[in-house]
Amino acid sequence: MKLISGTSNVELARGIADVLDVPLTSVDIERFRDQEIFIKINENVRGEDIFLIQPTSAPANDHLMELLVMIDALVRASAKRITAVVPYYGYARQDRKTGGRTPISAKLVANLISKAGADRVLTIDLHAGQIQGFFDIPTDNLFGQPVFETDIRDLFSSADRDQLMFVSPDTGGVVRTRSLAKRFGADIAIVDKRRPKAGEAEVMNIIGDVAGRSCILLDDIIDSGGTLCNAAKALKDQGANSVSAYITHGVLSDPAVERISNSELKEVVITDTIAQPEKVKKCERIREVSVAKLLGEAIRRIANDESVSKLFG
Repeated sequence: MKLISGTSNVELARGIADVLDVPLTSVDIERFRDQEIFIKINENVRGEDIFLIQPTSAPANDHLMELLVMIDALVRASAKRITAVVPYYGYARQDRKTGGRTPISAKLVANLISKAGADRVLTIDLHAGQIQGFFDIPTDNLFGQPVFETDIRDLFSSADRDQLMFVSPDTGGVVRTRSLAKRFGADIAIVDKRRPKAGEAEVMNIIGDVAGRSCILLDDIIDSGGTLCNAAKALKDQGANSVSAYITHGVLSDPAVERISNSELKEVVITDTIAQPEKVKKCERIREVSVAKLLGEAIRRIANDESVSKLFG
C-alpha cells in the first residue's frame, strides 16, 4: 500500500504512517497565483493500493478541492485502488433539505468524491448515518467511541465510574450516548433544548436525575460551543458534580475557545481528526486524543481484505 497526505492534517497522517510503519509518499502540492491547486505525485503509484488522507475541515472548500485534484492525479497515474480517508467529512451537517430551495450538500460532496475516481471512503463519526447511503462506492464509517472509552477508563478509577452519567446534548445523539454508556453499565440523561434560530440553542430541561453525578456530554461535532456550554450550565444547575465533554470533531469556530474557557465545563476532549491552531492547543480546558491507531488498523484491514466491523465487536 501507499499512504498519501494532503495539507489538511499532515500530523495525523504522520501518526497513521507510524502506526502502519509505512512512509508517506512524496507529493508536491502547490498553489498558482490565483490559488488554483497543482498536484504532482513524486513516486510511481501504478497498480498500487492508495490511501489518501485528507479531512475536509476549514477552509473546507480548499481542502475538498485538494482532495478531488489528488484523486484525479492518482487515477491518471493508474493507481489500482484509491481509498479516500476523510476523518472529518465536511458539509455533513447539510444532509437533508431544511426548507424550500435548499441543497443537500452532503450528497453533492459524495458525488464529487465518487466521480473524481475514489473507489472507497473511510471516515469517522458521520454527522448522520444515512450519509453512507449517499455514496455509490463502499464507505466505512468508524466510531470514535473506542478511543473515548479507553480515555475515560484511564481517567476515572473503578470507584469513580459508578458516579458516571453519560449525557446526550439533544435527542438525535441518544443512540450514540446509550452505546457508550452501555460499555460502562452507566445511566444516560438527555438535554431537551429549543433552538430559536440557526446557530442558537436554548436549553430548556434535563431528562434524568444528574444530581451528584459526574456527567459526560457526548457529541460528534463542536462548532461554536454554544449548545455544549449551555448544556453544561443546565447540568450544573441540576446538581451535577462535574461536567466534561467528549467530542469527535473539534471544528471550534470563534468564539468556541473563549466560551469553553468561561463555561462550567471541566474539560472538553476532542480527537485529532481536525488539525487545531495554537489557540486551541494552548487552552487548558481542551485536550486532544489521537485516532491514528484506529485509522491505521482500519487501513490495514482494508488493505488485507479483512473485516473492519470487527474493530467494534
